[in-house]
Amino acid sequence: MGISIYKIKKWAKMLAGNSISHVNQGIGKVFSVDKVEGYYNDLTEKVTKREELGDQVPISSVDTGETLYFSIEIFQYGLGAYDLYLLTKESRYLQKVKATAEWGVNHQQEDGSWVTFSYENPNHPYSSMAQGEGISLLIRSHLAFGDERYIAAAKKALDFMLKPLEEGGTTKYTEEDVYFYECTEDPLILNGWIFSLWGVMDYCKVFPETGVSDLLNRTLKTLEKRLPDFDLGYWSKYEDGKRICSPFYHKLHVAQLNAMYELTGKNIYREYAAKWDGYQKRRLNRIRAFTIKAAQKVLE
Repeated sequence: MGISIYKIKKWAKMLAGNSISHVNQGIGKVFSVDKVEGYYNDLTEKVTKREELGDQVPISSVDTGETLYFSIEIFQYGLGAYDLYLLTKESRYLQKVKATAEWGVNHQQEDGSWVTFSYENPNHPYSSMAQGEGISLLIRSHLAFGDERYIAAAKKALDFMLKPLEEGGTTKYTEEDVYFYECTEDPLILNGWIFSLWGVMDYCKVFPETGVSDLLNRTLKTLEKRLPDFDLGYWSKYEDGKRICSPFYHKLHVAQLNAMYELTGKNIYREYAAKWDGYQKRRLNRIRAFTIKAAQKVLE
C-alpha cells in the first residue's frame, strides 16, 4: 500500500500510547487451563480506554483513512468486555459481549468467514486471527447466554479457518506442519498465529471428542519448532519475512508466550518469553529495534 498520512498518524498514536489498537495487553487475568473462562491475553483496555459505546460495537480507522467495522477489533472488544464481566460481575459488560456476538453472527458469510482485510487487499480479505478470535468470543457468548446460534457460528468459523490456503481458507498444511495465517498473502505473522490457535484451543475445550484436537497438536508442535526463527538475537520478528516487531508487538509476544507456557507447560515458551523480555530491558536493543522498524515503515 505504501506510506500514507494515515499510516504516519497511526504510528505516531502508537508511539504516544494513544492508539486504542495498541493498548497494554499483558497475560490474561482470569483464564483457565482446563476450561473456557477468561481470555488468554488481557484485552480489557480495549474497553476501558475507549469512550463508552453502550450496546454498540466499535468502529475502526484503518490505514487507508477509512472508518469501518473491523472484525478483529470488534472481537477483541467483546473478549475484553467478557473478562471485565468476570472481574466485576457488572451486567453492562455482558451487554457489550452480546452486541459483539450478534455482530459476529449477523456479519458472518455463509461459508463461515468474516471479511477482514478487504480494504487493504480485496483479493485476500480473510484472516485466521479474525476466525480464531471470533470462535473464542462466540464460545464465551454461548456460555454467557446459552444461545445455540453462537455455537453454530463458531463451528462455521472453524470450518472456514481450517480450509487450506490454496482453497481460499487461512491454514497452510505441509506433511507435518500446520500454520494459521493472519494475512493470507503475507508472510506468517507470529502474534496472529497464536491468537488463531487460541480459538482452536477454545473449541477443543468445548468439543474434545472432535478430530480438531489433532490439528491443534500439530500446529503447537510446528510453533515450538519454528519459534527460534522469530528470534533476532536482540529482538523478536513480527513475521517470518523481514519485518521486525515494533515495541508494542514485541511486548505482546512476551505476554503471549507467558500465556502459552501456562496453557501447555512447555518450557520453550517460558524460555523465549524470558529471553525476549530481557531484550526489551536493554536500552541499546530498544534503540536498534526502533531504528530498524522505523526504516521498514518508511520503505513499506
